[in-house]
Amino acid sequence: MSHDRVTPGDGASERRRWEEAGTEELARLAGQRPGELFAAAEQLCAEASGEEFGGSPAVRTVGRIAEALAETRSQGCAAYAVDIVGRLLPSEAVAWKEGDRIRRSVAARLAKVQPLLNLEPLFGQVPDGLHDPEVETRACLLGELALLGAGTGRARMDAYAERLRTLGHPLAWLPETRLDIEHRFMVRVRGLGSVKTLRQLRARFPEVPPSETGADAGLHAVGVPDDARAQAAARPFVAGGWARTPEARFFALPAPIEPGDFGMALLERLPLDCLEGDGTAVACVTTPDDVLNELFSAAYHGGAGGQGQGGAYARLFAWESLYALMGLRADVPFLEAVRTTPDHRWVRFLASTPWFHHDTADLGLAVLDPSRTRVAVLAATDTDVTAPDASARP
Repeated sequence: MSHDRVTPGDGASERRRWEEAGTEELARLAGQRPGELFAAAEQLCAEASGEEFGGSPAVRTVGRIAEALAETRSQGCAAYAVDIVGRLLPSEAVAWKEGDRIRRSVAARLAKVQPLLNLEPLFGQVPDGLHDPEVETRACLLGELALLGAGTGRARMDAYAERLRTLGHPLAWLPETRLDIEHRFMVRVRGLGSVKTLRQLRARFPEVPPSETGADAGLHAVGVPDDARAQAAARPFVAGGWARTPEARFFALPAPIEPGDFGMALLERLPLDCLEGDGTAVACVTTPDDVLNELFSAAYHGGAGGQGQGGAYARLFAWESLYALMGLRADVPFLEAVRTTPDHRWVRFLASTPWFHHDTADLGLAVLDPSRTRVAVLAATDTDVTAPDASARP
């Protein structure tokens, strides 16, 4: 793209220029002529509103422009970015998943780059309702700020957050600031990637030894169907687009067991699809922060053929899943839920059974409740289904 002044709306060739503009060029324009970049986005949105539904190159370009503005530290650029994704983006021409992706991406960039001084003016007017992209954009922004431990203590932002709680926005259910149990969210530690093999699981977590008591308890366990709870438990993986529908099951044991009896000897005797068939299975003791982080990461990064949900919604889906695994009602305070996590027994498991893809990601989680008589199991698996040899995988 030329460094000369660009006037948006000069026809198809001008539109192609914007669509072909690189990240560095958009960042330069955002820093030097943000109003011009906003005008280009406005024109592209107007053109996209009359095009076929589902997302066009123009819509993707508008998203890139908004991201460039969001990452340019100035109050004006922050306002432009929010205006683009909250007001201008044509809902009639954008698939809802693409619209969500753009709004959440812009919110994350704003929270990471812009100082609160630049963001507070965006919350000058509290919303009357929730069904508005402008409200959703600001709700995502507050959610991203909470993950960074920011966003509270500012009158306008606090008032907006309180209004979202009154209106019942799902993100407003979350804690206003990051909790200690969430310390691993979005943190990468060299050498501690995802666990993909039985050998890696055994190397990083203590394996639960065999137990005849556990085996007998699993043999006499009774299923406790609960569709709503199962859906909540599976939400991080479903929202993230993992390749296979997760298995979420709940069971009642005939009598209390000791925590040391809660391992693979028990799990392999439950009627679980993920453990059916030949294969080796391993269960290891883990911690609630590890479980919560796995749930968050599943939604935050998304599956091989899915889409990451952004920090705010990944956090929501992770907590909803954790509450479901613990059997807690939504009105239980978060710190009360955290206080009770040591009373549960937390287990990770993997198996070389046909249910798991043994490809990009496999995860098995099991939780024993404080009464030692209730068990929750969640298993998920993902694969790149477009890979040439995908059909050969189990």
